Amino acid sequence: MRKANAVMVIDDDKVNNFIFKKVITSSQIAEDIIMHYGVTDALNDINEMLENHPHDLPDLIFLDINMPILSGWDFLEAYKELVPKFSKKVNLFMFSSSVSSNDIERAKSYDEVEDYISKPLTLDILEDIQRKYLS
Repeated sequence: MRKANAVMVIDDDKVNNFIFKKVITSSQIAEDIIMHYGVTDALNDINEMLENHPHDLPDLIFLDINMPILSGWDFLEAYKELVPKFSKKVNLFMFSSSVSSNDIERAKSYDEVEDYISKPLTLDILEDIQRKYLS
């Protein structure tokens, strides 16, 4: 199985991000890990990549739902406008500690979302993603 060139994690929780980075590093699923603690920074980074280095777009994005100021839903609304500019497939996964059926159904209503993952992110989940989306 191939590795992702990069994985982007968008989550405001620094403890979760520390754990996610450790799990992603242990899984060896990606060459690079890009961490963002908010939607605005992530969108700015993606726009900069599109303008200057479109080949640097991550292969995988893990997006938290509940964040202050702008939520994962806000990110998705802006992100879906950017997707037509992508020169490659970027697989986006919503992840949250929420097990609300409303959140799950809402996430799955976006064509841009591959799947909804309940926290925590584990090695098994990453192996499954690698098998399904990076083969």
